[in-house]
Amino acid sequence: MNWLTRVRNAMPFIAKRETEGNLWNKCPSCSQMIFIKEYEENLSVCTVCGHHGRIGPHARFSQIFDANSWSMLPSPRAPEDPLKFRDSKKYVDRIKAARAATGEHDALLNAKGRIEGQGVVVGVQDFAFMGGSMGVGVGEAFIAGAKAALADKVPYIIFTAAGGARMQEGILSLMQMPRTTVAIAQLREAGLPYIVVMTDPTTGGVTASYAMLGDVQMAEPNALIGFAGQRVIQDTIREKLPEGFQRAEYLLDHGMLDMVVERKDLRETLARLISYLMPEKAAA
Repeated sequence: MNWLTRVRNAMPFIAKRETEGNLWNKCPSCSQMIFIKEYEENLSVCTVCGHHGRIGPHARFSQIFDANSWSMLPSPRAPEDPLKFRDSKKYVDRIKAARAATGEHDALLNAKGRIEGQGVVVGVQDFAFMGGSMGVGVGEAFIAGAKAALADKVPYIIFTAAGGARMQEGILSLMQMPRTTVAIAQLREAGLPYIVVMTDPTTGGVTASYAMLGDVQMAEPNALIGFAGQRVIQDTIREKLPEGFQRAEYLLDHGMLDMVVERKDLRETLARLISYLMPEKAAA
């Protein structure tokens, strides 16, 4: 036994200090390292460059609703793997992996509650669940959210975040486009506001359907919004696209959005819009 071993064995055992696994967040825009607690306190917005990070439904509900005023709506059940689809993995295995990673049943969740005392139903797409893709389950959840708004006679607000239709469900995913359009028409017929807040990214069939049918079209800063990808468009028209093409600010300048709102101002802005669109409810 050498002297180093004797000294080490003679020293009292000191337990390894346990620390949280993730203390820092790296901004995908400016690459700045931000203390995770500071990042979360700033609503998952970079304190250096203002980049709005992607957040899940529960974080969004907590930010938007009045404290202790909201409750989750049950997720409707839909046929799973109706086409028995398989690419490099079985579709059922992809769904299981997404559910295990997010703890959610599908990519769209609804909750009802109050925003500054005004009743509302809010739907949030989760990009972490298979890219927020729109399948039958998402279509059913959207319709369930619209029906809940109709039943309570309150506005329906949807936060979109999606890569488009879910390819593993083929034509069934595309059928959700007209189905959600009918649900929006029912809201309009009942005189209830339908407000869309587009977050990064909102693309494909979601953009081509319910994301672009709002009574008021809003977006978070620098959100990517479009149908086809930039490279596809550029190769098709054989022209270089302008700077900032398909970003929220560009769409605002060209009349496709009503406003671009920072996350810290969203709750106040939504409350004000609801009071404008439903003055009788606000007065009550």
